[in-house]
Amino acid sequence: MLNEEEKKVYREIWNGVDANEEEIYVHASDADLVNRLFQYMLKDHPEIFWCDGAATATSYSGGEAYTVLKPEYQHDASEREQMETEVDVSVNECLAGISQDTSDYEKILYVYEYLINQVDYDMDAADNQNIYSVFAGKKSVCAGYSKATQYLLEKLGVFCAYVTGTTKDGQAHAWNLVKCEGDYYYVDTTWGDPLFLAAEGEQVTDEEKITYDYMCCDDTELFKSHIPDADVMLPACANMEWNYYVVNGMYHTEYNSEEILQQMNDMISQKSNPVVIKFADSELYEAAHDDIFSNLIPRAAKNLADWYGISEVKYQYLDEENLDKITIFWQYE
Repeated sequence: MLNEEEKKVYREIWNGVDANEEEIYVHASDADLVNRLFQYMLKDHPEIFWCDGAATATSYSGGEAYTVLKPEYQHDASEREQMETEVDVSVNECLAGISQDTSDYEKILYVYEYLINQVDYDMDAADNQNIYSVFAGKKSVCAGYSKATQYLLEKLGVFCAYVTGTTKDGQAHAWNLVKCEGDYYYVDTTWGDPLFLAAEGEQVTDEEKITYDYMCCDDTELFKSHIPDADVMLPACANMEWNYYVVNGMYHTEYNSEEILQQMNDMISQKSNPVVIKFADSELYEAAHDDIFSNLIPRAAKNLADWYGISEVKYQYLDEENLDKITIFWQYE
C-alpha cells in the first residue's frame, strides 16, 4: 500500500530499530508520516518485541530535509539477545508439531489451538504487548496472542496480518487477518479462549473450552463484535467456507430439526462433547431456539439414558444469542 518513497523510509526505520539505534535518521520531512510508517512496520514485524511503538519524531529542514525518529526500547541489545533465544526455543517446539506440507486451514487451526492451550490470558503479564510474553511467559493479552499468531503463521508460509481496533463496547482489541486457501478470513485467537460459566455437575475440560467462532470467519460474523481501526484498508472477507464450524458440520444455514437431532445423537453415540449448533444469522437462531430446548434436547437426553442405562441425564449448556449459537455438554456418568 506504500509508494516507493514511503517504502524507502519504512526500510530505514526497520534497519534502525533492528540495530537498536537511539536516533534513526530517515529521508522524509513529515514527522507524522514517519510515525505512521513506524507503526506500520511494527504491525508487520511481531518479532520486534523490544520496542512497543512509543517514539518521538522531529523533522528538520534546510539543505536536505530529514526526520529523526527516537524509539523507546524496553530491552537493550544484550537483554534482547537472551530473550530472542528463549523465543526461538519455544517457537521451534511449536513448529515441530506440524508439517510445512499441510494445508493453510490445518496450519491456522494448529496455531489457533496451540496458543489457546499453551497461553493464559493475564492482564498483569510482563511484556504482554509482544510475543515474548507468549513464548517465554505463557501469559499475555490480545496483542500478544495476535502477534504470536502472526509470527507462527508467517513462519509456516501463511499470510497473516495484525489488525487493531475496538470491541463493540469500546475496548481496545487486536486480532488477525489471514489468507486461507486463497480467500481472506479473520482469526481472533484471544476470543477462542473464553471462560465458561460452569453449571452444576462436571467441569468441562480445557480442550472443550475452546470456541471457534473466530477461527476463520467473514466480515458479517466479525463485525457483530469487532470494529477495525481505519488506519489501513482491509480486504473484504466474504466467505465462511473455511470457518471451523462450517468445516465440521456444525453451521446451519436453515433449520432442519432432524438433522440437528442426528448431530446430537452422533455425539452421544461417541460419548463425546460438545454439541455445537451455530446458525448463520439471528433469524434462524430465534426460529430454532425454543424447539431445540423443548423438543430436541429432551429427545437426545432420552437416547443417552436408554443407550447407557443412566437413570437421570445431566447436561450443561451455553446459550449465546450474540453468536447465534447453542453449545451442549453431555454427562455420561
